[in-house]
Amino acid sequence: MTCQVPAAAIRRAADPASEQMDQLLFGEIFDVAEEEGGFFWGQARRDGYVGFVEAAALTGLGPAPTHRIAAIRTYAFAEPTIKSRASGPFSINSLVHVESQEGRLAKVWGGGWVTVEHLAPVGVFETDPAAVAQRFYGAPYLWGGRESLGLDCSGLVQQSLLACGRACPRDADQQQTMGRQIALEEFGRNDLVFWKGHVAIGLGDGKIIHANGHHMAVEIEPLEVTVQRIKAAGYGEPTAFIRI
Repeated sequence: MTCQVPAAAIRRAADPASEQMDQLLFGEIFDVAEEEGGFFWGQARRDGYVGFVEAAALTGLGPAPTHRIAAIRTYAFAEPTIKSRASGPFSINSLVHVESQEGRLAKVWGGGWVTVEHLAPVGVFETDPAAVAQRFYGAPYLWGGRESLGLDCSGLVQQSLLACGRACPRDADQQQTMGRQIALEEFGRNDLVFWKGHVAIGLGDGKIIHANGHHMAVEIEPLEVTVQRIKAAGYGEPTAFIRI
């Protein structure tokens, strides 16, 4: 089935109060195994996460995506005019099928009319994950989040890499298995630094960007400041520096 809302929680249990472990973005496929109390249990096809999604957030499989949302977020309009009713916002890396175009607005299956400048054809990607991450600057920290309105540390890494055409697992411990390990002295732009249960992206010049529970937001700061703060909180030193 296909996610038909801007973002849908993947929960640990079939309960709207249960922990959000991940999210589906608009247009992503969820392979359903069974139904329980208004929820579907299954697996997100894009990143493999398993859990429960509210049935109302899903619809039948639609046509294959032709484009992805390339803007950090955008709205869809009910009619081919920006003065019509808006829905969304839809986050970067959401998947859409463009059916037609009128002027600067594209009609997308199941969504409405989206500004064409906010779309990129499937297979056309960005080249700098760190630059993508910086577009999330200031977004609130949200456990299990992947959307531009709120996301967690590994969600930021995943979305930044997806925008650059790189498949990426969902959780930090899985992401640590990507690429190759490097020394602290080699750490630079687009490298990843890991702690137990946390990950950040290198920006160069000794700075990182990460979604974190200390600032409760996506923040940019010196790596050394982060290292000292996490160590002082009792979570230890970085566990790995990875070049992907």
